[in-house]
Amino acid sequence: MKNALWFLLGIVGGFVAAHFLNKDPRGAEVLADIDARIDEFVDRIGEAYRLEEARRSPSGDTPAL
Repeated sequence: MKNALWFLLGIVGGFVAAHFLNKDPRGAEVLADIDARIDEFVDRIGEAYRLEEARRSPSGDTPAL
């Protein structure tokens, strides 16, 4: 139970820190850069998944999104 409390406190602390960081123009720029990197990573993973799914598909057709 104690570990769950620390986990929740860490999450809340992270949101509070991100809120204050986002108020500063330089901090907002850092957060925007992090968001762009995450989006790029997610796009690459999605593309790799779709390519692998198409490769394993018996008909070779790509699935509709």
